[in-house]
Amino acid sequence: MSRIAQIDAFLVPPRWVFVRVETDDGLVGWGEASLEGHGEAVLGALESARDRLIGTDADRIEDAWQTLYRLGFYRGGPVLMSAISGIDQALWDIKGKRLGVPVWQLLGGQVRERIDVYAWIGGDRPHDVAEAAAARWAQGFRAVKMNGTEDLGWLDSPAKLDDSVRRLQLVRETGIDAGVDFHGRVHKPMARQLAHALEPLRPLFIEEPLLSENPEAIAQLAAQTSTPIALGERLYTRMDFKRLFELGAVDIIQPDLSHAGGISEARRIASMAEAYDVAVAPHCPLGPLALASCLQLAATTPNFVIQEMSLGIHYNTPSADLLTYLTDASVFDIHEGSVAVPAAPGLGVTIDEARVREAAKDAHRWRNPVWRGPDGSLREW
Repeated sequence: MSRIAQIDAFLVPPRWVFVRVETDDGLVGWGEASLEGHGEAVLGALESARDRLIGTDADRIEDAWQTLYRLGFYRGGPVLMSAISGIDQALWDIKGKRLGVPVWQLLGGQVRERIDVYAWIGGDRPHDVAEAAAARWAQGFRAVKMNGTEDLGWLDSPAKLDDSVRRLQLVRETGIDAGVDFHGRVHKPMARQLAHALEPLRPLFIEEPLLSENPEAIAQLAAQTSTPIALGERLYTRMDFKRLFELGAVDIIQPDLSHAGGISEARRIASMAEAYDVAVAPHCPLGPLALASCLQLAATTPNFVIQEMSLGIHYNTPSADLLTYLTDASVFDIHEGSVAVPAAPGLGVTIDEARVREAAKDAHRWRNPVWRGPDGSLREW
């Protein structure tokens, strides 16, 4: 029996939390527990996880998951589930390395040869967004996601919707497909109008047209548009998704494998979604371990459709952030809109541990920016 001997966590730039699990026979697995703006809280949750798991069997991944989720009495939520996510990914990484196979092999084997991907774009002016889309095309992407609107109140001038329509129109003219992210910052009176205005341009999806705590309103909106509705980055367990499935409110779910219980829980959420004919497109504007975990899930999930990846965090500037902590980044090479199914054991990536430890000496304190409307009231990030 191989027992968990050590669990370490590292706050590394730009805003990530990496988790390192080591067994008493020397195997090391890595996971990602990044929770944007709340990294310190996740470190606290990992403290109690150590008390539960040190000395236990590293191969009993499901037992470890259940222990962390159920024995704390207070369940769910972003902090606990992010901590569980990092450990869960690391334990799958260890098991794959021990057996010499990718994690997807342990989940039932692959159902596809390549994995479609998309990246985010932004910009202050409509033409900036078009240039960003062209830059993503040059990187190999064939699909992007863009903000639907920067600023809308509960009830705002319909003229403000024209800018959103113009942005999407310019991006679509480049030949690239685009999803449009409302980011939960639009309220029902305006969301209905914006969804209708964008519909003729045929976006891939509209994301978080309303906040996910309003499932009945999302279901109402879904009945009024033919555009697929995507959401789920702020949901953390299969129980959180259940109501949306029952209401028929969503077409594409976007669980984040660093927030929603890791590979184990995301796999269960994806299986639930399949029973409701709902697709899966995991949320991942995060680091290499989160993305590697997503690719393992994508390889073996029948109802997977497309994977977010943050290659180049700035909208038109290639960025090394995603690749900084890897010894070999070729696993994320993009060709005509897709990446290959990872072939290496475990999560399929090798972390430069020395670089991680050095970066963590100056632990980040990243916080979400504060946005306010013209009237001074707080707006959604």
